[in-house]
Amino acid sequence: MAEEEDQIEGGSEDGAEEGAAPSKKKKLLKLAMIGGVVLLIAGGAAGAWFMGLFSGGEDTVVAAQPKPSFYFDLPEMIVNLNSADQKQRYLKVHVSLEMSDEDTLKVLRPAQPRLMDAFQVYLRELRSTDLDGSAGMHRLKEELTRRVNIAIYPSTIDTVLFREIIVQ
Repeated sequence: MAEEEDQIEGGSEDGAEEGAAPSKKKKLLKLAMIGGVVLLIAGGAAGAWFMGLFSGGEDTVVAAQPKPSFYFDLPEMIVNLNSADQKQRYLKVHVSLEMSDEDTLKVLRPAQPRLMDAFQVYLRELRSTDLDGSAGMHRLKEELTRRVNIAIYPSTIDTVLFREIIVQ
């Protein structure tokens, strides 16, 4: 009998532990669910704030209109390229100058002889290998832009556009 009482008492002790464990699990599960809901709400609110949904709409962004571009055509140039061998190499180039200021057009017209001279001097020093590939064309474009901007300082152009370029 004493053994039965011990078993009953032991069983009741195990039952108390088992009863306590499910209630702790339920509390932990409930707390995790509440925490998850709070995180979802906080994440949604943060996302809405970053997307600008809380702004009153007063700050409407106006798309910047592109500035009009103006172009100045230079006459076609044909120059001998510098070469180490005895082969004659020629460069035929026809460029336009792009600018965003109409006043620069007025500066370019009287400066055209100076520009042609600067281009001729530079182009005659080039080798045909200097013009190989897109990197060579990019360097040529940058150098011609720099020379124009030096010649017409304080006015500036945006870029040199190649209308035609032939290396023969």
